[in-house]
Amino acid sequence: MLRITVVDSSNATVRLRVEGRLTGRSVEELRRSCDLHAPGENARLTLDLADVSFADAAGIEALKELQARNVAILNLAPFLALQLRNPKGGIPPSRGKSNEPEWS
Repeated sequence: MLRITVVDSSNATVRLRVEGRLTGRSVEELRRSCDLHAPGENARLTLDLADVSFADAAGIEALKELQARNVAILNLAPFLALQLRNPKGGIPPSRGKSNEPEWS
């Protein structure tokens, strides 16, 4: 279950707190919420993900798409931050344990 709450709204910014698991249907719920609360042209939408406990591949892809739309993402758990930096998704291989190229 996903819970999305408006925690700050002004002419310059809208900040949404996202809580729960970002999977399946909740990914579309997040997209709809972002579209609904997207501020005007000179304002910024910010997502606070401190209380997101899990994101599947669809959730990670949605966050990447939102970042590409200049949505600011705050308070990422380390596992989410790693997946958003990783161009292929998933966890990078351990050093020296794989013939796959390492991500930088």
